[in-house]
Amino acid sequence: MTEPAPETTIVFLLFPGITQLDFTAPAQALCRMPGARLAGAAASLDPIATDSGFSILPTHDFADCPQADILCIPGGHGVADALGDAATIDFIARQAAGAAWVTSVCTGAFLLGRAGLLDGKRATTHWAYTHLLPRVGAVPAPGRVVEDGRIVTCGGVTSGLDFALTLIARLSGDRAAQAIQLAIEYDPAPPFPGGHPDHAPEAMTASLKARVYDAAAARMEAALKA
Repeated sequence: MTEPAPETTIVFLLFPGITQLDFTAPAQALCRMPGARLAGAAASLDPIATDSGFSILPTHDFADCPQADILCIPGGHGVADALGDAATIDFIARQAAGAAWVTSVCTGAFLLGRAGLLDGKRATTHWAYTHLLPRVGAVPAPGRVVEDGRIVTCGGVTSGLDFALTLIARLSGDRAAQAIQLAIEYDPAPPFPGGHPDHAPEAMTASLKARVYDAAAARMEAALKA
């Protein structure tokens, strides 16, 4: 008789302005891992407005959230505000102290850094913000998923699926991770090449930075200095 998988509590931080795919993409894969139990924790149980125009409901507030085995910090434009919220940073630090794995998606890395969890650690984030990683003590490293001990960070938005499957393979084995990848039909074939500046036309990268990310990165930098 096969022994049931040990229960693994996976806690996602939720905050206003979260990028919903940073949360929902890895959650969709991780919830299929044997023994997984997911929780979404926020300062209160009020609906959390995402950057997609709809809201999500936390399952726990910070006070009653179970201890995470895996702590995941998503990103989003709300990170800049969350950096200045003492209750959020304290929650991250407390949960990280008891977690086996401490992880982030996209700009969630800066919240890990603000909690003192990236000092001297190799890490990554969305390509438009990697130059800011040293401000939180991290050592920028290439790759969609970067592991440094129990700290796992990943690049922007869609990288969350890669991170989740990588972690599932660590905990449940390659076969389990491959089965989940097949179950969710994660077989990327984007209609256009160039989902990263390394492969995108230089003019397009420059235009996107000028229209969106220069200002967003400046706001993040200001929040990190505060």
